[in-house]
This record gives sequence, structure tokens and C-alpha cells, in this order.
Amino acid sequence: MSIVFRKHNDGMDMLNGSLADKILLYALPLMFGGMLQQLFNAADIAVVGKFVGKEAMAAVGSNGSLVNLIVNLFIGVSVGANVVIASEIGRGHKEAIRKAVHTSVVLAFICGIILLFLGQVLAPAILSLMSVPAEVFPLAVTYLRIYFLGMPAIVLFNYEAAILRSIGDTKTPLRALAIAGVINVILNIFFVAVCHLSVAGVAIATAVSNLISSLFLMKKLTESDSVVRLDLKALRLDSRSVRRMLSIGIPSGIQGMAFSLSNVFIQSSINSLGTTVMAGSSAAISVEALSYFVLNSFGQACTTFTGQNYGAMKAERCRKALLYCVLLDYLLTAVTAVILLPGGRFILSFFNSDPAVIEAGFVRMRYIYLCYIFSILMECFSGYLRGFGISLVPSVISMIGTCGIRIFWILTIFRAIHTFPVLLQSYTVSLLITDAALGLAILLLRPSRRAVRQV
Repeated sequence: MSIVFRKHNDGMDMLNGSLADKILLYALPLMFGGMLQQLFNAADIAVVGKFVGKEAMAAVGSNGSLVNLIVNLFIGVSVGANVVIASEIGRGHKEAIRKAVHTSVVLAFICGIILLFLGQVLAPAILSLMSVPAEVFPLAVTYLRIYFLGMPAIVLFNYEAAILRSIGDTKTPLRALAIAGVINVILNIFFVAVCHLSVAGVAIATAVSNLISSLFLMKKLTESDSVVRLDLKALRLDSRSVRRMLSIGIPSGIQGMAFSLSNVFIQSSINSLGTTVMAGSSAAISVEALSYFVLNSFGQACTTFTGQNYGAMKAERCRKALLYCVLLDYLLTAVTAVILLPGGRFILSFFNSDPAVIEAGFVRMRYIYLCYIFSILMECFSGYLRGFGISLVPSVISMIGTCGIRIFWILTIFRAIHTFPVLLQSYTVSLLITDAALGLAILLLRPSRRAVRQV
């Protein structure tokens, strides 16, 4: 029998009643949380752009794709935690839920420490491979090393948020981000404008704010009276939970890593076009990511709603969850595009007043917003498959589609026509092919049958 949630403290009932409104209520805090986080990340670039210069701005921006590449493999396991806990909630297995929750937190600590050391050791070598210009390189290394000192807190926050998402609570992580984000902006200005610490100040502010957000969620989980309550004395690894999380999470992490790897290659190509294009692209990424978090939130919603209903053997609700996630995703992503794209040049001017930097950023925005038409399907299709515990298939497809095709494009088309627009076209081509492959996989695998056959 599935667990009945008390509305005031246990999230939402995903197994009964209407779906569209619940998916929207679930996705909105994720969306605003992602936007809020991106706004604070954009503040990092804006502060160094205004108070230091475009070299510091480029140094911070050029680290984004690299950070995502390294982090996504480990964060992917948090997707496994989300799916495992959500499916056990659907089945009503309280002891399995308890073991999965505590295993998730232990895994977070382990992954965070590994990332901390990797960042310190590998930072210079990887940035060299990315062709970061000499005038930017020292600043980029400084930023990356300090940023990775805060990696245990970053990973822990994501796992804690995954635990809360599994019961439908996306509001608590949003509150944590809001509190930490305000502190981040204040510290940014203090360390950079007052203390003149340049990119080091931005990195320190980010590390401190991430620590605050992770501690906030830790407090909420330990004080909760829900099925995902955390008892620090009970922290230990459960072998069955670890196997299930890793079987789903590692392929999911590889999928995110493949996506980020392609962006590292693209960032390296952007670096070859000069500091002006680097700075413009960094600013544009901060703006366009606001819309990305809209479409990504429905992919996460699809995973959790599918996971719970799969556990409860409700196949039809799984299929309806995918449909509603896609439709709502298109609607709200279009709204953000209408708001942000027409005023793109004006918005970019807040990051840097150089007309050439603004124009380079706006070129990127035009291409990326076109790509979001295809990104929505990729996010929702992948989330749907992961909800059933099918993680390897979307991982392989994404590795070939988003990573392989983009690298091929860079080595062939972009090498022949060395311009920014030609480089950006790789996004559209790769996403179109990936969507077609994921759609075919869903038709062939028919995953909703699992919700009927499982015991």
C-alpha cells in the first residue's frame, strides 16, 4: 500500500487525483530555485565585470562548463537517490525509504570530498587543455581551486534536495537557495569591491553561501516528521540502496557529464575566438540559463512523478505525467523567451558595456533559444525513462547525440568555417538527432509496461 502524505509536512500526493496542477506546483519552485541560483551565479560575473574587468569576467565564465563536467557525474547519483526513494514511497516501504535516505547523505559526503581533491590537483592541467588564454589563465586557476574547496557542501545540498523532491517538497530547497543567494551577493560585493580580492572573492562568497544552503537543508531533514526524516546517528551505507542508486545514478551522471563534456569542447572553441567572444558568451549563458531552468524543472518533475507511480504500479499516470510535463514545459519556456529575448542586448549591457561583448552575447542568445525547442523533449524523455529505472539507454543516446555529434561538428564544420554562429549551430543539430533517438527508445522499450508487470 502506498504512503498517504499529510499535506502540511510531507509534500504532495503524486499517486492520486489530478496531475497537471501538481506537476506545475512541483516544478515552479524548482524553476524559481534554478533561476535564483543562476541570478546569483550571474552576479559573480557581473560583479567582476564591473569592478575588475573583462579578463576576470572571462576567467569566471570559462570555468562554468568545466565545473559542470566534473560535478555532473557525482550529482547524477542524486538522481538515482531521487528515483529509488520515490519508487519506495510508491510501494509504501518505509524501512527501504529510511535506508535510502541515510545512504544518500553518506554518498554525498564521499563524492564531495573526492571532488574537493580532484579540483585542487587537476585545475591547471584541465584549464590548459581548454585553451584558456594566457592573460586569463592565472585568474581561472585561482577561481576554480577555491570554488572546489566548497564542493562537499555543493554535493550535499543536491542530495538533500533530491531527498526532499522525492516526497514532492521543492519549496524547502527554494527557501535555502534564497537565503544563501542573498548572502552570496552581499559577500561578492564586499570581497570584490571593498576587499579587492577579484575572482578569489567571488569564489569564497560562492563557497560560503553553498555551505549555508546545505546546512539549512540538513536542519530541515533532521527536524522533519516525514518519511524522509534524517537521523545523523543512523548514517550508514546500505548495500542494496547503493547498488540501486548507482545503477540509475551513474548512467544519469554520465549523461550530464557527456552534455557538459560537449560544452567544454565548445567553450574551448569559444576561447579560440578571443576574449571578447568569451566575455559575451559568459554573459549570455547567465541570461539564457534562466529559461533552461524552466525546461529542466519539468524533466525533474517527470522523473519523480513517474518514479512514484511506477512504484505504485500506475502505468497510465506515468504516461500522463510525461504528456503534461512536455506541454507545460513548452508553455512556460515560451513565456521566458518572450520576456528575455527581445531585451537581450539591454540585459547583457548590465554585465559589460563593451558593444562588441554585448553583440557576441546576443548572437549566442538567438541560437540557444531556438535550441530550447529540442531541449525540452530531451529533458522530459530522459526524465521519463529514468523514472522507470531505465538510465543507461538515455545516457548512451545522449553521449552519442549531444557529445559525439558536437565534437564531430567542431572538428569538421567549425574547423572549416571558424565563426561563432557556425559553432552554435552544433547545438541545434545534435539536439534534434538526440530527440529522435530518445523518442524511438520510448516507443521500442514501452517502459510503462514495467508498472504493470512488476511485483
